[in-house]
Parts: sequence; C-alpha cells; structure tokens
Amino acid sequence: MDSKSELLLKKARKYDQNALAEIYDLYSDALFAYAFKHVGKSQVAEDLVAETFSRFLKALERGGGPKDHLKAYLYRITHNLITDLYRREPPPPLELEEELLPDEGTDPISVVAEIQDADRVRNALRLITPEQSQVITLRFLEGWSSLEIAQAMDKSLGSIKALQHRGLAALQRILLENDPPKESG
Repeated sequence: MDSKSELLLKKARKYDQNALAEIYDLYSDALFAYAFKHVGKSQVAEDLVAETFSRFLKALERGGGPKDHLKAYLYRITHNLITDLYRREPPPPLELEEELLPDEGTDPISVVAEIQDADRVRNALRLITPEQSQVITLRFLEGWSSLEIAQAMDKSLGSIKALQHRGLAALQRILLENDPPKESG
C-alpha cells in the first residue's frame, strides 16, 4: 500500500472526516464502475457503493477494517455485495438507461449489439465461480495487475493465474454454447 493510502487509513481509524471524505472521493467512482459492470443498473450500483462505505465505517467503529490494502478491501466488500445480491434474486433484465443512449449519427444496430454483448458477458460472469468472476473483472475490466489481485484476494499469484485461466475457459464455453448459429447466406 502506498504511503498516501496508509496515512488516509490511519486518519480514518481516528474518524478524521477529511480523510474519510478523501477515501470516498478516491475510490467511489471506480467502485461504482465496477458494480455497474456487474449489475448494469445505475441505481443498484450506487446503492452497492453506499453499502460498501457503510460497512467500511462500521468495521472501523468496531476496531476492524483493513490493516493494509484499502483499495482491495473496498473492492472485496463491493464484490461480496454483488454476489449476495444475485444469490437473493435473479439478475434483472438490462434496461436502456440514459447514459447508454447513443450519440447522434451512431448506428442503432451496433449500439444494440454492444448492449446485448455486454449483457451476455455479464450473465456469463454470473455462471462462473465468484472468485473467477472477481479475478476476470479486476484483471480485464478494471485493469489490475495479477499481483494486485493476489494481494486484494489474499491468494498466491499462482492461484490467481489459475483462477483466471479456468474462468476464461469457462466463459468461453458458456458464451460459445449460448451463441446462436450464424445464418449462411
């Protein structure tokens, strides 16, 4: 963990309002993007981020929370909340939200295809193990290194690479099985 994060965490443990606000400002947008990629709905993603920070504060109140790797700790909470959400209820159908609407002059067919592809991948990510899904999302959608993921998940680098390999193989199988046959023309 870098010295800035260490200092912020130290101040947050003393309930320093400025440090807590800076932690929120530093991580909330990235956590929202991570949650949105999984759930596909802005309001649900916002609720997950709010709950993440609520749990972080409650952990600090109890004297718990991260000892190091603050970023990883917050992502782990968000990921666990996403997993819990889909255990309780099936994934909702993807709705066309304002931020997903195309710009003028964009081909609507390609926009719909992109939305459908994203929805297929999101649904496929729900069918692999939560750990595989977390590794793949952090690695390919969030741009984390394998070492950062290993630290975040408290696993060895080898096990992260194995989870990534098995997860990608499972995703490929799922997506190819569900791919409708192409019409020959």
